Amino acid sequence: MISLKNHLKFDLIMGTSRRKFSAEFKKKVVLEALKERNTLQELAARYEVHPQQITDWKRHFLENSDAAFARGGTQESNSPDKDKLIDALYAQIGQLKVENDFLKKKLK
Repeated sequence: MISLKNHLKFDLIMGTSRRKFSAEFKKKVVLEALKERNTLQELAARYEVHPQQITDWKRHFLENSDAAFARGGTQESNSPDKDKLIDALYAQIGQLKVENDFLKKKLK
């Protein structure tokens, strides 16, 4: 039996536990399902998930697979949060460069 401890998290919600799977685990299960070497029932038993969950993950994967081949990046790459992060990182790089140059001069 495969250990799912690395891929499985439990959150307590109103006294019940809900399983959350990592994206890596979902990808692994979906790729196995796409190979069609095993039935959904066999995969569900192996990975301890419901067959409908595998079907949902597979449908979501196939609906969004075109983003992997889209030109110019995805919509997420143009988000304002990402632009702010990039600006902050460039500012930090500039500051570190100035400090580095200052310390090089002091060393001489």
